[in-house]
Amino acid sequence: MTDTWLVTGGAGYIGAHVVRSLQAAGAQAVVIDDLSTGDLRRVEVPFVEGDIADRELVADTLRQHRITGVVHLAADKQVAESMRHPLAYYRRNVFNLMQLLDAMAQAGVAKLVFSSSAAVYGMVDSAQVREDHPTQPINPYGETKLIGEWLIRDQARATGLRFAALRYFNVAGTAAPELGDLGRSNLIPMVFDALARGDQPVIFGGRHPTPDGTCVRDFIHVQDLADAHVAAIATLDSPGAGHVFNVGCGRGYSVREVIEMVAEVSGRSIAPLVGEARPGDPAMVVADTAHISATLGWRPRHDLREMVRSAWHAQPQQLSAAQS
Repeated sequence: MTDTWLVTGGAGYIGAHVVRSLQAAGAQAVVIDDLSTGDLRRVEVPFVEGDIADRELVADTLRQHRITGVVHLAADKQVAESMRHPLAYYRRNVFNLMQLLDAMAQAGVAKLVFSSSAAVYGMVDSAQVREDHPTQPINPYGETKLIGEWLIRDQARATGLRFAALRYFNVAGTAAPELGDLGRSNLIPMVFDALARGDQPVIFGGRHPTPDGTCVRDFIHVQDLADAHVAAIATLDSPGAGHVFNVGCGRGYSVREVIEMVAEVSGRSIAPLVGEARPGDPAMVVADTAHISATLGWRPRHDLREMVRSAWHAQPQQLSAAQS
């Protein structure tokens, strides 16, 4: 792979892993990030500081670096926050994508890998969800991701854009301590944060229609997710390419099970508190990964224990980075 890819949000947790996977595959990478949540110390490739809402900046970057395609990760992603501030989510996740697509058309860049989400499915009534399952998001975050898929599909019909939309499930773990998740919105970092403060973690809702009453999610190691981006890129050489893939492990774990794994890996005694369910949270979402496996030959290589173990051992570096 000798192409050059622009990674929006490439200074972030997932973005930094994607950049390294691109480099490992022989591609060049350029990062554009406004550093609102990203960390510049993660970036070891050409870097442009800026917002993708700046269409001219993005178009100039695409031309100057002779970009072949874009991996679009930059977005807001917290479900609860999207319920409180829907307009901000539509602005950041929908309007900014429109600006990006416009800049790509202006610069003649016709390949895109899009960071979508399992949140597009909403409430799921089956053990596993396939890509052709009805998309009925129940929170503004999921709605913005579904609208993003529609925008890309329609732009592809109009311009010949080739794309792959990856519907992420719950991302965890790290491939290297310095690339760990600095945020505290995902479950495993939230549990670590509570332990660091000497508190017991809070489970949001204990009466969901699941085996133990807590939400069930499909967790995917961030390195496996990054590798899925590289695999998806290989599908974009064919004219008219347009794909949607679930990216998960195909196995669900309840929130309580994840906390028990954290206790086992860390050697800590954890007695979680059960609070109120959060609005906009579906009870269960687990991926059917048959499509991505058959099409790309991609399969996850890491289990939940490795996700928790790698994240736990990254804590000292993450805490140092967050405090500096």
